[in-house]
Amino acid sequence: MTRQEYNITAYTENQVGLLNRIAILFSRRKINIESLNTSPSEIEGIHRFNMVVEETEEVVRKIARQMEKQVEVLKVYFNPNEDVIWQEMALYKVPTDVIAERAVVERLLREHGARVVVIRKDYTVFETTGHREETNKLLAVLHPYGLIEFVRSARIAIIKGSEGFHGKLREFERQEPSEEPSENEFLNRRDKVFTM
Repeated sequence: MTRQEYNITAYTENQVGLLNRIAILFSRRKINIESLNTSPSEIEGIHRFNMVVEETEEVVRKIARQMEKQVEVLKVYFNPNEDVIWQEMALYKVPTDVIAERAVVERLLREHGARVVVIRKDYTVFETTGHREETNKLLAVLHPYGLIEFVRSARIAIIKGSEGFHGKLREFERQEPSEEPSENEFLNRRDKVFTM
């Protein structure tokens, strides 16, 4: 199996220590997390982790199963890059006098879709969004003009073919409970309902 980038999306409760336990799962397998973002999800009280790793599908499938064994983790999905819509944001700080004196820099910023966030006497901060290759191109362009500082955000991603976790959760809530459900019945039903 070949290694490729995978986006791992986990819906979780917002509990102290969960991030540490998830990170330990990756470090035990010697898997480097290339990007990590956590934020509230579309469901109140549920958080969404987005992690990017470069691994084989088999390894990613195993790590997703291990993550789902954590009590606070509700569901984990994993997708290759072509199955998600994703972006990263980057900030670039450059000397204001360079921008003012050189029209070529202003033109380059426009070509790369950069917008001004802050203008100060000594520096100007620009922002762009896009894929890593796009933000790296502008980084390379600005280096010769005295780039002062650069930072890039973690990846945020939405699964293309997904109805969202919210729909799956509603579907689960609508199901009638059996009179005396056993633990195994619940786990089987949960696995069936939460499969996308």
